[in-house]
Amino acid sequence: MVEWTEQERTIINNIFAGLDYEDVGSKALSRCLIVYPWTQRYFGGFGNLYNAEAIKNNPNIAAHGTKILHGLDRAVKNMDNIKATYAELSVLHSEKLHVDPDNFRLLSDCLTIVIASKMGANFTPETQGAWQKFLAVVVSALGRQYH
Repeated sequence: MVEWTEQERTIINNIFAGLDYEDVGSKALSRCLIVYPWTQRYFGGFGNLYNAEAIKNNPNIAAHGTKILHGLDRAVKNMDNIKATYAELSVLHSEKLHVDPDNFRLLSDCLTIVIASKMGANFTPETQGAWQKFLAVVVSALGRQYH
């Protein structure tokens, strides 16, 4: 079980309170698909992914990015039990979608870059530490079914 300080809880909640899910989700997923093109194989039914501009302007990618952020919002609301919160998603991604669990980490790195660029100087080392801890717990929970 992960122990959260009140400062970490406040930081994570403040980050999510200020997020534009549509913008951040779309940018993070687009970045992941562009920087790590092998991750595109899971999005074959999403239409044109032939180049960076096509990915950035793809409405299916934008919608899925937003969906991912809403999924992360579930973790924020259940910080004391993220593992159970994501048990079903872990099964879905491992058994039905066959997603390489390392892709969760790649996406979390891209999400961190997007959020850091949005927050600017407010993305302090303390903020980054709490954010990285939160994402590490989420990634671990999503990858749990694989173990």
